[in-house]
Amino acid sequence: MNKRLIIFLTIGFAVTAITLAIIIGCFSLSNKQDSTSEETAAEQKLEEGNTSTEQTAAFSPPLKFIVIPENPRQGDPVTIGVNTNEIEAVLVAGGRQLSKAKFFTVPGEDGKPGFKAAIIGIPVTARTGSATINMTNEWGAVYEIPITILAREFRSETLHLNPTVTSIVTDPNPQRTREAEIIWGIWSTTGDQIYHAGRHSLPVTSTRRTSPFGFRRTNIYSNGTSASSIHTGIDFGIPTGTEVRASGRGRVALSRMRILTGYSVVIEHAPGVYSMYYHLDSVIARENTIVETGAIVGLSGSTGYSTGPHLHWEFRVSGEYVDPDAFVSRAILDKDLIISKIYN
Repeated sequence: MNKRLIIFLTIGFAVTAITLAIIIGCFSLSNKQDSTSEETAAEQKLEEGNTSTEQTAAFSPPLKFIVIPENPRQGDPVTIGVNTNEIEAVLVAGGRQLSKAKFFTVPGEDGKPGFKAAIIGIPVTARTGSATINMTNEWGAVYEIPITILAREFRSETLHLNPTVTSIVTDPNPQRTREAEIIWGIWSTTGDQIYHAGRHSLPVTSTRRTSPFGFRRTNIYSNGTSASSIHTGIDFGIPTGTEVRASGRGRVALSRMRILTGYSVVIEHAPGVYSMYYHLDSVIARENTIVETGAIVGLSGSTGYSTGPHLHWEFRVSGEYVDPDAFVSRAILDKDLIISKIYN
């Protein structure tokens, strides 16, 4: 009996061992298959991702750009044209941000492609030498364009101001503050309309200039104080009542009396680009209307902070004052030149 029991138990143990071995083997095979399945899926996903990235790269054109002028001077407006969707351009020198501008769309026309453009100003106080224009695109990537800022010579003058003119600048006046806020709001606005892309014309026929752009001034006030300033435009010495004309087509953003600049007209020509006509005897242009190149916007005078009859003609680019003569010497948006550079 004991012998039979031993045989029975031996057979039972053997069957149990074989069963456990089969179960463990099946479990191991299942895990291996699952692992292989996960690895295969991961590999497929990686391949799909690589394919997607390659396809995106294949359909994303390489960045091409043009900077006009390539080596700007202090006080120059700079035009940047690109074939990609850039958002903002920032001028940096010596680790400091000097100015910035938003990109806007220049639509295609006559079968030619469109592009993105920005117009940024080189401050007259910028240090000469190496600088960069940092372009930021819609994904936050930054592309640096190295440039060299060239020096230019600026003359200086001293002005002795009478009590009336002195009070305009030195006396506290909340209205003057409000007017400054309004005009800065205009200058800092970058719209989407291009009214004028070509060269500008001089606003008067007279060639007599009493103060050039960038003059370093020392203002001696009648109360014994003094202050330094930089002349932000060009002064034409002309008699009161001389016709003043729009230098380019645009929208009249402001046409009214101001404490500092007297009767004033501000015209928007392109996104972030504005021309100003100050110290007029009267204004003719109406706000929020479109004026054509050469349209009479007012008559010259000596209103506001002025020492005699003249026209102060000024340009602002994204708030930065720049040399008006630069707009006469070249087209601020030379579409043919930009397209030939970034697409060919």
